[in-house]
Amino acid sequence: MSASAFAAAATRVAEGADPHVEAAALVGLMTVEERHWCLDGDVPFWAGIGDLGEGGYHRRTFPAARVDRLGIPGFAFSDGPRGVVIGPATAFPVSMARGATWDLDLEERIGEAIGRELRAVGASLYGGVCVNLLRHPAWGRAQETYGEDPHHVGELGAALTRGVQRHAMACAKHFAANSMENARFTVDVRVDEVALHEVYLPHFRRIVEEGVAAVMTAYNAVGGEWCGESPTLIAEVLRGEWGFDGFVISDWIFGLRDAGTSVAAGLDVEMPYRMIRAHGLDAALAAGTCTDAQVDAAVERTLATLLRFAEVLAGPAPGIEVLACAEHRALAREAATKAVVLLSNERVDGVPVLPVDLEVAARIAVVGPLAGARNLGDGGSSDVWAPEVVTPLDGFRAALDGTGAVLVDDPADADVAVVVVGYTKADEGEFIGGSGTTHLADLMPGADDPELAAAFAEVLAADTDPWANPNPGAGDQLGFAKGGDRTSLRLRDEDVARIRSVAATCPRTVVAIVAGSAVLVDEWVDDVAGVVQCWYSGMEGGHALAAVVLGRAEPTGRLPFTVPSAEAHLPPFDAEATEATYDRWHGYWRLARDGHAAAFPFGFGLSYTDLSIGTAGVAAVDGDLVVSGTVRNAGARPGVEVVQVYVGPAAGEPPRLAGFARLDVAAGEERPFEVVVPVARLARRDPAAHAWVPAAGTHEVVVARHAEDPAAHRLTVDLG
Repeated sequence: MSASAFAAAATRVAEGADPHVEAAALVGLMTVEERHWCLDGDVPFWAGIGDLGEGGYHRRTFPAARVDRLGIPGFAFSDGPRGVVIGPATAFPVSMARGATWDLDLEERIGEAIGRELRAVGASLYGGVCVNLLRHPAWGRAQETYGEDPHHVGELGAALTRGVQRHAMACAKHFAANSMENARFTVDVRVDEVALHEVYLPHFRRIVEEGVAAVMTAYNAVGGEWCGESPTLIAEVLRGEWGFDGFVISDWIFGLRDAGTSVAAGLDVEMPYRMIRAHGLDAALAAGTCTDAQVDAAVERTLATLLRFAEVLAGPAPGIEVLACAEHRALAREAATKAVVLLSNERVDGVPVLPVDLEVAARIAVVGPLAGARNLGDGGSSDVWAPEVVTPLDGFRAALDGTGAVLVDDPADADVAVVVVGYTKADEGEFIGGSGTTHLADLMPGADDPELAAAFAEVLAADTDPWANPNPGAGDQLGFAKGGDRTSLRLRDEDVARIRSVAATCPRTVVAIVAGSAVLVDEWVDDVAGVVQCWYSGMEGGHALAAVVLGRAEPTGRLPFTVPSAEAHLPPFDAEATEATYDRWHGYWRLARDGHAAAFPFGFGLSYTDLSIGTAGVAAVDGDLVVSGTVRNAGARPGVEVVQVYVGPAAGEPPRLAGFARLDVAAGEERPFEVVVPVARLARRDPAAHAWVPAAGTHEVVVARHAEDPAAHRLTVDLG
């Protein structure tokens, strides 16, 4: 049997042919109807929406651009980012928790695991590289990104992309300036060119440079253009300035407003259903809003990417036994453990409350509304089935087994009390509320094409997936939640009262905060001996928390954001805004500009041992700044230090993160480090020339343990 046209083209690409030339030839073989078919998802709208409401989101992929006549496989999408959302998959800690590890090797390994599980469920495109910047901690989807700093976010997103793309294609989202939920369908973000390119785009560019296959546009508008229809963002920046060589897809359902405008702007595939374009493209072509040549170009870009990844996707897919397998669960546990951030560790009777010494404190109470809760985070598109979840209570119960120590129910009877409080998917997450989309009702298409609807019905009828129960082991916890932006940056009043009540009866009280971003703690932090941020920590998170509290693992997490001392120190945030102005100032950079000290600075995290940066120096070598020195562990326990390098002009603005290195340092050891910062990374945007100006003159290089480290090494270097 002869190879299909696509398979033959893929063979030629593997042998060195230009994928765009081969893709253009394939487009030339397609009928007009086939070309138009490739511009959106393959599933009819109303039938697809019905399936979505009945658990289909967690049971099957979203296909697009498949043309059987030519053997074009199209792509099959599954979401993320805390794991594959189809089937009983591994629920890793949320991205923000993984951001707290500052561990690029770990994130790449997580990407590999997700890539394997993705292929096992029949998917080829992973929509889990979420790298929007955390501008304000009230953002509902904060947990889905890695933090507030563009360099930190970009490096972690690039690591995830590398891992996933050993097995499948990755998609970075949401492009761009997407950092609020409730108003995401209405807000127009006004941002000047300098802030856009220096703050809100560098991490996307880093992931494009890593070779990401696809980019998903955001719902919001930027500068008066809806992101899915923005020639500025898609054609001028993404493809023109950066040279992006993949394809662009829309966000789901309301990611487009107009068929022709989106095609002309360069968006390739509307997802996930046959909606705006299927019902409006012919009229747009007739009106001249877009052209046949632009349609062909969109299809060619998608096919060229599929050809480039054909060899990767042709590899054997793992069986479903890889889902939540022992190896991947161990990886989830490692990530959850490394993510725990020790924020406070006061002395009680002359000894730090943590780690708990079971010889002295043998009775432990683990209390609070989230102590025994299955609480993985967002109930929107990042929801993961997770066949089993280890809660904090489960983790401590397992950790204390056989030690002679016991769990007690009443903190008054305990030597140590761990109070687990914070948020759930009802408090923060992707906004699935109806009020934000009612004004978009006119975008809903007419009835499905009967032939397509019948074909999709056959797909559903033939569904023999091995996870027919859409909620394995999860009780009634799985499913979409309204989510949205936070209404408060503080704990609930009842949680604060609980903390104070427990602390009044148990001096060794430790608060474990579950949240996707910063929580203000000033009204209760002085009442307790210890505080850890343990995040939405995935299916193995309970084991991780117990291991750190009991000292079987070190607290190695470092904050990927700033916890301010007052909400007034943050940029403005209006969850119902129709227009918002973003400037360069948020997070640690804003606090430094305004002279405010953080409650807990960006990059901060305590240790159980005595770590310090011993020496530090900088040299300019062949276009790079090479920052080197030593980290010293003067304590009796092994530890981990994250050396953070901040660089900025010697006069004027505060320095910003430009590099980092995570180092394991044995007890009593002094270990060398080296952080290489390309000088090109320090360029500044010239809005008049719409270009980058290389950094020059004297720059300050700060080598620190966190953004407000009083013991930081402050160096200078002349860039000429």
